[in-house]
Amino acid sequence: MQEQLPLPTQREIYSVARLNRAAKRVLESGFPVVVWVEGEISNLAQPGSGHTYFSLKDDRAQVRCALFRTQLRRVGTTPSNGAQVLVRARVSLYEGRGEFQLIVEELEEAGEGALRRALEALKRRLADEGLFDLAHKKPLPSLPKRIGIITSPTSAVLYDVVTTLRRRFPAIAVLLYPIPVQGSDAANEIMAAINLASARRDCDALILTRGGGSLEDLWAFNEEVVARAIYSCQVPIVCGVGHETDATIADFVADVRAPTPTAAAELLSPDQNEWAGHYREKERRLLRAMQETLSGKQQKLDWLNARLVHPRQRIILLAERLHNLRRRLRSATVSHIQAVSTHLASLRARLSQVSPATRVGQLTQRCAHLDRRFHLAIDNNIKRHRQRLAAVVQNLNTLSPLATLERGYAIVQKTDAATIIRDAREVKSGDGVTAKLARGRLGCIVQTVDEE
Repeated sequence: MQEQLPLPTQREIYSVARLNRAAKRVLESGFPVVVWVEGEISNLAQPGSGHTYFSLKDDRAQVRCALFRTQLRRVGTTPSNGAQVLVRARVSLYEGRGEFQLIVEELEEAGEGALRRALEALKRRLADEGLFDLAHKKPLPSLPKRIGIITSPTSAVLYDVVTTLRRRFPAIAVLLYPIPVQGSDAANEIMAAINLASARRDCDALILTRGGGSLEDLWAFNEEVVARAIYSCQVPIVCGVGHETDATIADFVADVRAPTPTAAAELLSPDQNEWAGHYREKERRLLRAMQETLSGKQQKLDWLNARLVHPRQRIILLAERLHNLRRRLRSATVSHIQAVSTHLASLRARLSQVSPATRVGQLTQRCAHLDRRFHLAIDNNIKRHRQRLAAVVQNLNTLSPLATLERGYAIVQKTDAATIIRDAREVKSGDGVTAKLARGRLGCIVQTVDEE
């Protein structure tokens, strides 16, 4: 016989509010403080209170979520129906309706959130390895002779960087290493371009750059292969990827991080106006030093001249030498002018021999002759065709039935059928016929029919 359990002497009765409150405590204590949940937003509601309510669902279940107004201000993503999101939330229960729900504290797009987590993990690992250390950063050249630009050849960024370099210091040469800046193989292409530039060493500095975009668009610059290529590069690299708010792993590994592509070009190119001013100052200092030196030499010369007792003979000799030099200069000048005149006359004679005027005259005469032959041929052709046309008209008139009508004949047709009558048996007495003459028609009635 089955043993019977003793009945409880007193029943514990829960009110609905107490039951829900107890269930809430069990739920909140049975889960971690916060959980990360991924799903699709549906049933989004935003009442006047400023709070946001929605359901988070996958292909098999859904759960209600509450995002309070204070937390909504801290969330960078605006919830929308159909969005795939990742939420950081506390498990709870709404006592008023006994509904299981999540109290959302953070919300981000699922795909970008995964990328950000992967980015942060890679950033921590590379930082631990020392890839971001300042001790490894190479100094930038003060005046590079050539700058390598690693970017897409069709991007507007390339135009901005080159324009900035030309504006600031146009003497700097530019070498483009073309790469795709996004896509499945972009990271490997960027790595290969950096390794090639490092091996060739034909640039004094490199600019790794692209325009702004989403985290997914910039992901090629967050790949580990790109970071290690930048770290191993023997040429200083300035990284200017995206806008000022964008920060990639390539920025942290590069020797210098520029907030924008244009800023990267400005970091590597000195201001030509400042350089010109610097050299003008050096020129002024050099002229001042030269003037001081000349002044000193002049004073020494004056002192030496004062020590000369009889300079007259020296002056006479120098005057004679000067006279000879003038005479030789005059003679050399006249000889040079004569030689140049002779050469010029020879060139003019040779030019007249190869002048195109004779050839142009011959071609002009030939064109006139061909023009006359052309018009003569056209006239003869017109005459020949007119003669042929007259002959054809003559033959046509000979064969035309109208010529037969002119000789007194007529064409007889049935009035109703408009067919030509060739045999008297085709009509009978009383039929109506039409006789076409050379000019006009006759309507006739057949009186008699003679079949001969």
